[in-house]
Amino acid sequence: MKIQRKPDWLKLRLSGAAEFASTKKLIADHGLNTVCRSAQCPNRQECWSSGTATFLLLGDSCTRNCRFCAVIAASGPLPLPFSGEPRRIAQAVRKMQLSHVVLTSVTRDDLQDGGSFAWAATIEAVRTENPEATIECLIPDFQGNHDALHRVMKMRPDVLNHNVETVPVLYEFVRPQADYPRSLEVLRIAKQEYALHIKSGLMVGMGETEEQVKGVLDDLAGIGCEHLTIGQYLQPSLQHFPVHSYVTPECFERYRMYALESGFRSVQSGPYVRSSYHAAENV
Repeated sequence: MKIQRKPDWLKLRLSGAAEFASTKKLIADHGLNTVCRSAQCPNRQECWSSGTATFLLLGDSCTRNCRFCAVIAASGPLPLPFSGEPRRIAQAVRKMQLSHVVLTSVTRDDLQDGGSFAWAATIEAVRTENPEATIECLIPDFQGNHDALHRVMKMRPDVLNHNVETVPVLYEFVRPQADYPRSLEVLRIAKQEYALHIKSGLMVGMGETEEQVKGVLDDLAGIGCEHLTIGQYLQPSLQHFPVHSYVTPECFERYRMYALESGFRSVQSGPYVRSSYHAAENV
């Protein structure tokens, strides 16, 4: 497939060099991982310059090999979760004076609990050290393991996020180790069994149609999803799934309006929108 040139609306302006460097140093000093860096988030400059970051639990290598994701895919055995990580994250949150904390993790299918004990410990540590902060958790599907899901959900984060990522027909090409109905079930459990505020997101420009995207939005609205992010897929490397199209700002606006009309409370829809983009606005 011919490589497409990025249109003008995908050009970013960089700013905030001093604040960016300060956040980068604090994260490095605490030996922490962020999805901002590991997933090559295009908003890292903006977020780090404003003193925010999305903390990545359980290392920087993933047991899955999704074809859209820049996070490192594990090539061998991974280390066990480090018991000091929850405390270090909680301390970083305090030093950054965050009012809203976003936590996510690599997928650890190699662990019997999927890493859910580490998740619960981190939520507890952040809450203890920063009682006024709200917490958003962008969780993996834990292979549908109900014990693991309940272990995290009973900690009652302020927002429970799990991304469907793309339309069902593309799963076998870009998310072969994931399952669309299972992802919907994760969100359903959070909403209907724990009454949590739920959020999801997907990328566009991977070959989907507008009707297929609207079908996903219908599915999410049907289980009570309140918050939504839609962003342009950007190919991390030549080895990753190719970009099929650059979605126009007008199309993103159509998606935003359709989602709001379908009952979502908040919708971030635009070329550079990612899962935790302006996340504090959801609480």
